[in-house]
Amino acid sequence: MLARLFSLSLISLPAVIVAQSTPTVLCVPGQCLQGYSNTTIGASLSASGLSTPIHLLPGTYSSTTSPQVLHDALTASSASLNSSPGFSNSTSISLPLNLALQSGLSVYTGNLYSGQATFQSLPNIPVINTSVPLSSRSLALSSNVWIAVTSSGNSRTIVWSAVPDTAQLPTSLQSSFSLVDIQSAACTPGCSASGGVCSASGTCQCLPGFTGSSCESCAAGFFGPTCQACPSNCSQCDEGITGSGRCLKPDLANDPAKCNCKNGVCGTDGKCQCNAGFTTGDDGTACSKCTSGFFQTSSGDCQICQIGCTSCSDGTGACLTCKTGFSKDGNDNTKCNAPQQATSGGIVCPNGSFSSGGQCTPCNSACQTCTAGTANDCVICAQGSFLFNGACVSANTDGICSGSNLIADNNKKECDSCGAKCTKCKIPNFSVASTVNQKQCTECLPGSFLSKGACVDSCPAGTTVSAQDGFTCIPCDSACSTCSGSPTFCLSCPNNQLASSGKCLSSCPSSTFTSNGSCQACHPDCATCSGGSFNQCTACPANRPVLINGRCLPTCAKDQFFDKSTGGCIKCDDSCDSCSASGPSQCLACKSATQVLRNGRCVDVSSDCTGGSVIPGLGVCLNELVFTKPDGTGAAAPLPTVTGLNSPTIIKKGRLEWWQILLMVLGCVFIFVFIIWLFRRKQKKKRQERTKMFMLNGGKNFTEKKGWKLRLAQMATKLFGKVRGSGSWRWWWRTRMDNTPSTTAKIVKPSPAKKSALGGVKIVHLGPSSVERVSMDHLRSAEEARSSPMPLLAPSSSRYDRPLTSYTTTTTNIEEEEDIVRLIGSYNRPAPTPPPTKTAMLIPLPPIPPEPSKFHPYHQSRMTAADRFKHENRGEYRDSMSSTSDSDGANSIRSAPSLYSQITGMPRKGPDARVPEQRELLNSRFSGSTFGMKEDKSKRNPFWK
Repeated sequence: MLARLFSLSLISLPAVIVAQSTPTVLCVPGQCLQGYSNTTIGASLSASGLSTPIHLLPGTYSSTTSPQVLHDALTASSASLNSSPGFSNSTSISLPLNLALQSGLSVYTGNLYSGQATFQSLPNIPVINTSVPLSSRSLALSSNVWIAVTSSGNSRTIVWSAVPDTAQLPTSLQSSFSLVDIQSAACTPGCSASGGVCSASGTCQCLPGFTGSSCESCAAGFFGPTCQACPSNCSQCDEGITGSGRCLKPDLANDPAKCNCKNGVCGTDGKCQCNAGFTTGDDGTACSKCTSGFFQTSSGDCQICQIGCTSCSDGTGACLTCKTGFSKDGNDNTKCNAPQQATSGGIVCPNGSFSSGGQCTPCNSACQTCTAGTANDCVICAQGSFLFNGACVSANTDGICSGSNLIADNNKKECDSCGAKCTKCKIPNFSVASTVNQKQCTECLPGSFLSKGACVDSCPAGTTVSAQDGFTCIPCDSACSTCSGSPTFCLSCPNNQLASSGKCLSSCPSSTFTSNGSCQACHPDCATCSGGSFNQCTACPANRPVLINGRCLPTCAKDQFFDKSTGGCIKCDDSCDSCSASGPSQCLACKSATQVLRNGRCVDVSSDCTGGSVIPGLGVCLNELVFTKPDGTGAAAPLPTVTGLNSPTIIKKGRLEWWQILLMVLGCVFIFVFIIWLFRRKQKKKRQERTKMFMLNGGKNFTEKKGWKLRLAQMATKLFGKVRGSGSWRWWWRTRMDNTPSTTAKIVKPSPAKKSALGGVKIVHLGPSSVERVSMDHLRSAEEARSSPMPLLAPSSSRYDRPLTSYTTTTTNIEEEEDIVRLIGSYNRPAPTPPPTKTAMLIPLPPIPPEPSKFHPYHQSRMTAADRFKHENRGEYRDSMSSTSDSDGANSIRSAPSLYSQITGMPRKGPDARVPEQRELLNSRFSGSTFGMKEDKSKRNPFWK
């Protein structure tokens, strides 16, 4: 195989290759040199406008790769590649460009990768017993690929890296050597030697018939070291990689299983033909139960019932029903007795006759007993005849009933079945003294074997299936204990001998192991073994010499070599990346990027190499591949000037395309619209906040100056929560701006005008009054709901524009605190004497209290719109209510003084529909009894919220 692929490398060529006469630019990523070169590895880069051809060596090239001349050529729209064998050609270049050798081996007729090239990809079948001489001067290997070569000394060496010049290899390999194997090293563990090959992707590709992760075993239906298929006429053979391939179960032409048949034969029409006595079972399986008139024995056979019995039980054969006129035998439950033949006169007819009116008439000559005169009326047939389907038939010398495959039964006087597995049977030398247990099967159902007159599932030990008919068991040869396929092919042997390949030996040959008295073949990967698996090797063949953990492998690690003397792997010298033997002079490749191979040694060339290092993967400096002048010429001709040869790459920014500009414009428009949307959303929230503050302040504009103190208070609120004893930061802010002490109780100094009205009373502020004010408003609303049957609408006037809830939503101020003090003082004063009124049923209005407040109806400046409306229309309201007052106004529930009337000075307008008459007034939270008391949770005032 390898010979025809490397035919070009066998051509004898001169040792020196003349440099080409046309100057070129030889490039690796990041560096280019101009000159003359014979190197053909890689690809030639062509583009319009190039003054000098460019040749690319293996590497990865991108749009930023230097120098500038290389960048311009790679990014040109007309750039194309013309690759050497093993590299991909391309009419267009897509960056980044990974110029690499495909998985395989490339050989060159000249050194330094020059001359003609031949590429060998990884084989798709294992390379076994193949040797191809190599006279090439340089080799290139793709990554994760190794080759095995043998020198004149017949030593096997593994090459892992490219060889720029075979003359620089160790001395033992400088002479001719041959290629014996090539494989990928990407598979771990490696593939089996004969079962598959390792692909570049790192998986084992198995050959037909092989299976397993390493292709180490045979698939079902295959056998032997090459995993060949079992014989075509065999459905089961001795399979496996160590199997012999002998047929264990031949194919059946009319297998009952093919037509869902149990005790029958599949016909050519695909229908099952049952043995006598069988029919389709209840589960639908053909020939699986006994038909009517038969019963099943313990061995699975269907036997016919006794004469006169139409059905009998399985196992015992006891008769269940008899024919018409027959009766069960009292002594034998398997029999039914025929009706007694008697004349009209009562005379019993003897055997051989039947009753015919007043006399007995002889039976037909075929009958021994009968019920009428024809041959079909026999109860028991005559001597030598047997009952079959109501008629008497004869039997031949083999006891087979005429016209059937049934056997004659002298005891039952009937033709009976041969058995479940027998299709034909006989009784040799049949006579009247023959019994049914003497029958012998002559043919069996497909899948059964005939052994000593019986049909069995397999041939017993010491016998094998005859190759002539395929179902008869014949005895093995006397030299064998057991055999297969042939009487002389021994599977086991007597006298402690071992069977090997069908013969009896005293010991097992090489490449086999002992198992159950026979010699089994080792796995093909092993030379000797302890078992049949591929990881049970004890010695290895020459093509897989490395024994590791019971497996025979073809190579050691990359930085090791195989030592025949020790049979193990030994590490290479530190300077070697790979080697053929121990020592610094046996290197095949160098580990350092600044060293090259010289006669098996790694020599430092950092000062001589352009760029300071060798080309990765090629093991040679770039300047070694370029000559300043063609060989055979005189002075060097001046090289043409190449612009950008030594200049770093500068990427020129081109004009934007129309679609790029469009995307930028659309993006800017979207950002602008989004910012506007965010601004409008923020302004909307601010308007909603101002509207809310306007409502809370009763229609007054609310503005706050957010100075540094306010911002500091807001920051403290976020960090530490609300100020202790306050409702919010606004309260804290106002208390600081009012210069009031932060205490629970504080003294408020009223204005001089109000101080005289208060009579010099000191106003004590008992902390924030928001809770007290809300409770008072709740009390007032409850009294109005109790007294008013329907809401009164205030007249539309500018005087009543103030919201009814203004006193409940405004912030606490000093004037409200003064009102509360006036309210408390008014509540504790004795009630004035009411003036006379026109209607005695109504409670007269009290005079104006001396301390007007917003809680008194005459304090117009602090009355709500509803209070003013009620006050101005009190006369009409009282007149409308007088018709519903009681006869005794002083004792009326509506005219009785209430907490609301005492506080506001207005009478209650309606009855309390929910609460019965209060005989004792509840204490107000502003009464003298409750003012200043500590709160008792168990006796809490119901007006408190």
